[in-house]
Amino acid sequence: MELQQLTMSVCEVARQAGAYIRKERANFSLDRVERKHAHDYVSYVDKGSEKMIVEALRQLLPEAGFITEEGTAEKGMANSGNTSVVQYSYTWVVDPLDGTTNFIHGFSPYAVSIALVGGKDILIGVVYEVCSDRCFMAWKGGGAFCEMRNEKGEMRKESLHVGTSAIADALLCLQLPYNSDAYKPVIKGLIDRYYGNVGSIRMIGSAAMALCYVAVGWLDGYAERYIGQWDFMAGALIVSEAGGRVTNYVGDDAFTQGDSIVATNGIIHEELLEGVGKR
Repeated sequence: MELQQLTMSVCEVARQAGAYIRKERANFSLDRVERKHAHDYVSYVDKGSEKMIVEALRQLLPEAGFITEEGTAEKGMANSGNTSVVQYSYTWVVDPLDGTTNFIHGFSPYAVSIALVGGKDILIGVVYEVCSDRCFMAWKGGGAFCEMRNEKGEMRKESLHVGTSAIADALLCLQLPYNSDAYKPVIKGLIDRYYGNVGSIRMIGSAAMALCYVAVGWLDGYAERYIGQWDFMAGALIVSEAGGRVTNYVGDDAFTQGDSIVATNGIIHEELLEGVGKR
């Protein structure tokens, strides 16, 4: 399998889904939003994007299974972040619209996230940022890149590398997952520890984009728990290939089967792990 070539094909799939999302947003109505859980929403756009992505990925790699957030794929389907991804030789892990709450409110960022997993390894990670028309990508051992258009409309690709800030100057992203009752003690502890003691803190509403922002050096660290594999799998590889470090909340590099993620420039990683209590 030629990972670089396949990655570029996946970027095109993500762009096509992003174009659909952008078109639907122009005439989107809140009346067409469904509630999955408390404060956790889904729309026909999520589902339409997922069907489009699954169909295209099946053409690229027919032997691969699927883990998809909205459950439209017939094989390899999973409904939780703890489901194994090794049912097939390869598995696509798809979030068709990461940042749905942002999307329904017309608030950026929101993104398409696609990863390819082989065994225990993330082989490809692609995150397409819909509003800015930027495609972040990485393949195992090949580095991380961002593809975008310049002022003339020509496509250009830039290498990504994480930032170099120490904790006192770091810009952190501390997300607020839907499992609010369980996470409130953790986020209160994080805010108490870091507010006023780091450069600043942001909450942006998209796990996939938070990870990409760490990879490009706009954020220095990001932490979140109670999220699915589709939320973080692609972005985690992009951070790693950009020179950063990714673990779960207990500092384990084998994070792909869990529901927590800590991603940093590497310099502040242990400090951020201490903040989440390694739990």
